[in-house]
Parts: sequence; C-alpha cells; structure tokens
Amino acid sequence: MGNNDTAANKAQDIKGKVKEMVGKAVGNEKLEDKGKSDQAKAAVKEAGERVKDAASKVKHAITDK
Repeated sequence: MGNNDTAANKAQDIKGKVKEMVGKAVGNEKLEDKGKSDQAKAAVKEAGERVKDAASKVKHAITDK
C-alpha cells in the first residue's frame, strides 16, 4: 500500500469525523451524515488497498517459486 494512499485515506477519515462531530454539535444532520459518508468512503478505499496488497503478495508467492 502506498504511503500517499494511506495518508489520504486517514485524512479523509479524520475530516469525516470532524464533520460528524460539528454536525452533531450544531444540530446539522446533513453535515453529520456527510461526515459519516466520508468515513465510510475512507474505509472502503483502505479495504481496497489491503486487497490489492494481498493480491500482490499472492502473485509474488506464486511467481517466485
């Protein structure tokens, strides 16, 4: 997994948490939902990166023998 991808995913997750907290604090459900959405998107991207890494490891294990 690339460090840039990891950092971008973490930044999106943190941004989502901030939006969710601010939305809750001011009673703005739309902002709160946007924050939850940003967190979910970051989690999906992170999972995709992990799958990509696992597939790469399997490929190398098969081809290096």
